[in-house]
Amino acid sequence: MAWLMGGKKMKRKIIIFFSVVFILFMAGLFVFYLVKHDSSRWQVALGGIFASALPLLLLKGPDNPFNVPAIISYYLFLICSLFLGSISSFYLHYKWWDSTLHFFKALYVGAIGITLYKLFIPAHVRNDVSKWIIFLFVLSLGVLSSVLWEIYEFLGDMTFTHTMQRGGNKDTMYDLLCGLGGSLMIAIYSLIRKPKV
Repeated sequence: MAWLMGGKKMKRKIIIFFSVVFILFMAGLFVFYLVKHDSSRWQVALGGIFASALPLLLLKGPDNPFNVPAIISYYLFLICSLFLGSISSFYLHYKWWDSTLHFFKALYVGAIGITLYKLFIPAHVRNDVSKWIIFLFVLSLGVLSSVLWEIYEFLGDMTFTHTMQRGGNKDTMYDLLCGLGGSLMIAIYSLIRKPKV
C-alpha cells in the first residue's frame, strides 16, 4: 500500500516517464495530422503536448502533494479525453463517452480538492473544521470543473471545432448532471471519511 503514496523519487520518475511518453506520442500525432491537413486533430494533439507537460511543473516544487494514483489518473484522463475522445472520435461514436468522462473528471477534481485541503489546512486545525465545509469545498470544486469544461466546449465550438456540443443545451445539461453526480460521490466520501481526511 505504501507504493500508492509513492516516495518523492518514485513520483518524479512516474511524472517524467508519462510526460515524455505522452509528449512524444502527441507530437507524432501533431505532425501526422498537420501533414494530412486535419486541423481539428492537429490542434487537439498540440493541446495534448502542453497538457502532458503540465505535471512537470510539480517537479519544481519542494514536495509533490499528489499520490501515485492521482498522477496516473491525470494521464489516464488525457488519454481518454484527448486521444480516444477527440482524435479517435469516441465522442462521436459512443454517446456515453463524454458523460462518463465528465463523471470521472468531477471525481478526480474532488479527490484533488481533498489533497489541497490537507495541503493548505494544518493538521492541528483540521479537527475544528466542520465536515460540511469539506463536503461543500469538494462538491464545489468538482462542479466548478464541470462548468469550466462546458465553457471550454462552448468556446471551442464558437472558434474552432463546431463538434464539441452537438447535442446543444441537452448535451450541456446532461454533462453537468454527470459532473454533479461525480462531485456528490466524492463529496459524500469526504463527509464520511472526515476524521481520516
